[in-house]
Amino acid sequence: MNYLLFCIKSLDMASIIYKNTKLSFTDSGKGNALVLLHGFLENQSMWNAFIPELSKRNRVITIDLLGHGESECTGYIHTMEEMAEHVYAVLKSLRLRKVSLVGHSMGGYVSLAFAEAYPQMTRKVMLLNSTAKEDDPERKLNRDRAVKAVQTNRETFIQIAIPNLFSEANRECFKKSIKATTSEALKTPLQGVIAAIKGMKVRKDRMSLVENPELPVTIVIGQNDPVSNYLTFKQIQFTPNVSAIELPDGHMSHIENTQEVAEILAEFAKLK
Repeated sequence: MNYLLFCIKSLDMASIIYKNTKLSFTDSGKGNALVLLHGFLENQSMWNAFIPELSKRNRVITIDLLGHGESECTGYIHTMEEMAEHVYAVLKSLRLRKVSLVGHSMGGYVSLAFAEAYPQMTRKVMLLNSTAKEDDPERKLNRDRAVKAVQTNRETFIQIAIPNLFSEANRECFKKSIKATTSEALKTPLQGVIAAIKGMKVRKDRMSLVENPELPVTIVIGQNDPVSNYLTFKQIQFTPNVSAIELPDGHMSHIENTQEVAEILAEFAKLK
């Protein structure tokens, strides 16, 4: 491991340099380690509302994934496996031996890639508005279209993309949250946006990992999530190691259903 740890901004904010790449993270509280991974166009700040309560009984680590927040890019495609490797570098720098992972959307893809690569370090996984399935041909084509749209005008792409993550019924009442989320998303550099889209396109199917009886998995999905396919979710016959939880709204459950997600996270953190 070739990393260098140093503190920035406050006692709870830190970075490491791993393979000449800066990775930013927060580390709060004591207890069992809970790692929170954000989604595409997000950063570690998406978890801010949940950290104070969770960190009362757990050690909570949030990480800016490659090309997002204050973490740097490594190239023009960030695979889920590469992101997982960089998450591992952060956790090793903190000398953690066992962790539970929560991933929102793309963060869920990374969580599963981590669990596959480092099973001895993974206690359990939560997929928040995420899936273990790979992109179908139509979604892969849409990823290619998204890359072209970002290359044409990154800001316009982001300003259109963020509102569409909320359920249609919530877009008016969550205007302030949409504006704030868009503002954070606009901090994501062009290279980071494109590298993540390409990485999500080529990710592998990990349903077999979810069905592994030795890995406890919690899946949380919105009934009106415009990104995840709720009907497909309902058709899946999950194995006993999987807990499935439904929420009534869209892809941004941490905003649209904040209280419910807070309770789900608290319960997940308790599970052995």
